[in-house]
Amino acid sequence: MTSDPHQVTPELRVVRLGGLDIAYDARVLRPRPWTAAQARWAAELLAGAEPGPVLELCTGAGHIGLLAILGNERRLVAVDADPVACDYARRNAADAGLAGRVEVRRAVLEEALEPGERFPVIIADPPWVPSARTNDFADDPAFAIDGGLDGLAVARRCLEVARDHLTPAGALLLQLGTAAQAAVLRTGLDDAGSSLVMSEVRQPAPTGVVVLVRHGRT
Repeated sequence: MTSDPHQVTPELRVVRLGGLDIAYDARVLRPRPWTAAQARWAAELLAGAEPGPVLELCTGAGHIGLLAILGNERRLVAVDADPVACDYARRNAADAGLAGRVEVRRAVLEEALEPGERFPVIIADPPWVPSARTNDFADDPAFAIDGGLDGLAVARRCLEVARDHLTPAGALLLQLGTAAQAAVLRTGLDDAGSSLVMSEVRQPAPTGVVVLVRHGRT
């Protein structure tokens, strides 16, 4: 996972999630079992969605997007700015037998997609820990959890990508830390008159929510 012969690669770890063995190491955010609920919700949406690939933003080790396409024939475009995360996403896709349907793009969110690309389902797992609290999670890489002042800086960027790249009937599943964060984002969308509306909030874990966002205004 590294080309620097003087750099020691952290110990490889593997976690079993939703029928897949997901590899990662200490440089990548540890996949949490509860996040498989986001993948299951995405798979449910895909069952009735129009044709087209799935987009996953802030993919990390890739488990959420991979689980979402495991039981169907969809393609997945997985985006992350971290090269190590991208390496693991590719490795995990190959280990799952899904490499032929998965394209991993190393890029910042705003530069990952062409203007005309559209997706019926977008999955996003951005960092959502407020910057002042990242030290509370010493085992996690800070860059993988730091969501800015209120924990929503990257989530807002994901919303901008979704606004421009969702199909008209498409759906974004956005992971956040708390219901309070979801309420802040909902208010921000309403106040800005965005075409996006938050239509449902689910809380599959004590800390961790997933919100459904769609185009609702023109």
